[in-house]
Amino acid sequence: MPQTVWTILALIRWADERFKKEGMATPRLDAEVLLAETLATDRVGLYTHFDQPLQPDELTRFKEFIRRRLRREPVAYILGRKEFWSLPLRVTPEVLIPRPETETLVAEALKILAPAEGKDFHILEIGTGSGAISVALATELPAATVVATDLSPKALAVAEENALRFGVRERIRLLHGDLFRPVEKGDGFDLIVTNPPYIPRGQFASLMPEVRDYEPKAALDGGKDGLDFFRRVLPAVDEYLRPGGWFLAEMGAGQDPQILKIAEKNADLDSFAFARDLGGIYRVFKARKKYQLDADEHG
Repeated sequence: MPQTVWTILALIRWADERFKKEGMATPRLDAEVLLAETLATDRVGLYTHFDQPLQPDELTRFKEFIRRRLRREPVAYILGRKEFWSLPLRVTPEVLIPRPETETLVAEALKILAPAEGKDFHILEIGTGSGAISVALATELPAATVVATDLSPKALAVAEENALRFGVRERIRLLHGDLFRPVEKGDGFDLIVTNPPYIPRGQFASLMPEVRDYEPKAALDGGKDGLDFFRRVLPAVDEYLRPGGWFLAEMGAGQDPQILKIAEKNADLDSFAFARDLGGIYRVFKARKKYQLDADEHG
């Protein structure tokens, strides 16, 4: 019997079929990305050499990638990276994998800050994880300084690696601690930005296994209704903003009425608004700290 020759195209088809049987969302794409990583090429390179057979060591490495993916390990963790805001960021199982939806948060922040691009903005990110948001903002706003906090020292190590990789480490201060504890009241941030845990606890069982079984639960679990973070942060956020400063937070679908209700209890906030992601879902909540004149008039 002739031995099977495993060419690039044959392996893509084989892996695609395996992934389809497991009900994976993007079987062909996953197969191509993992094979491109094996061969140190890109997806275009696969098809320009589609009839090239793999060497035994390449085949061994690719099959190990496939085994990991069949256990539903996310592709980003297998590769050790994920692109966000056109930046190939380092990711590990200690950090949430950056999502395209979170780019809406960066875009909304830049709408507020970019018109005064040369200004030395002072930004706080709560729960930085991989540092995706902080690094993206620091690369877009060259005069800005960022304080990025996280409860996980391992996440902060990943954030530091990403800040170093993209040349913004000296403008990002990484602090360990929960919520506002690492910073001082009266620091007067121009922007506080966060992608908090907002998934209701009861929905965990129905999450995709890639998320449920591999990503850090602390970065996802928003409590019974997904709003624990907002209840803790919104009553105090004004104490850390300068007058006219903004708070922007990612949120889950359908959470806008409850978040608005929590925010309205803080008399020092106004200009409440929501921004939609590319799927048309409200994804970002925005609130501004009143200027003193506004507060006096409404006090």
